[in-house]
Amino acid sequence: MRGIPATGIDPIARHAGDNGAMKNERLSDKVAAQLRGLIREQNLQPGDRLPAERPLAVQLGVSRTALREAIAQLASQGLLSARVGGGTYVSEPAARARQTIDEPLMPYLPLFQGDPEYRFDVLEIRHALEGATAWHAALRATDEDRARIREAFDTMMAAHGKDDPAGEAQADAAFHLAIAEASHNLVLLQVMRGLFELLQTNISQSREKLYTSARTFEPLSAQHREMMDGVLSGDPERARAAAHAHLEFVHTSLRTLDDNEARRTRASRLPSSHG
Repeated sequence: MRGIPATGIDPIARHAGDNGAMKNERLSDKVAAQLRGLIREQNLQPGDRLPAERPLAVQLGVSRTALREAIAQLASQGLLSARVGGGTYVSEPAARARQTIDEPLMPYLPLFQGDPEYRFDVLEIRHALEGATAWHAALRATDEDRARIREAFDTMMAAHGKDDPAGEAQADAAFHLAIAEASHNLVLLQVMRGLFELLQTNISQSREKLYTSARTFEPLSAQHREMMDGVLSGDPERARAAAHAHLEFVHTSLRTLDDNEARRTRASRLPSSHG
């Protein structure tokens, strides 16, 4: 019998409900892919407006309901922004990376970063959220989602060792957010995106300490690959376990590094034995 995900929702009951809505989910995914193709083909830039709903639905050959669902899906991923009474627009790059939900958190970011326990608080939140997003991503990922996860993983691996900590952290965060997007749970995704600044800063701090050593880089890379493989293989238990194992490893490794640094600091204060 399968376990209960971190959200506390029975996966069997939820999955049964998913099957009932699978046809609509697949349709909205297809329309979302059409919209992405339209944006590429017409070379629409951030701030450009999409055609009005009725002609756009006719152009794509879909119902207005399916079009609305697809627009909502892309808006949740930060690719589009819908303005009440004002149409739908291609989002600015900053909006893609950071949704408005995180704005109330921004004044507190310096306070969080000044707290030595801040990293571990964020890791605890990530443990709860990412286990759930990995679980649902394994059940719901579309072919397009899987392609984005693979691309994000390759980008993350290619970013390592280029002496660009910010770029590495952003690539790492993008990989975790790609899995969150594949969960197709708008609440989980919005919370993850809302925590993007905290997430990216947390990852940057972790990478700075952990990825400089081959002893930690290799297992961390293997953990990321296991997360990806769990999602791509459609195995929710494997995906969730991989997410939890990865974050527990990061937590334990950071604690160990902090303890070692504290011991070295204490040792440096000891009086010299010479004389």
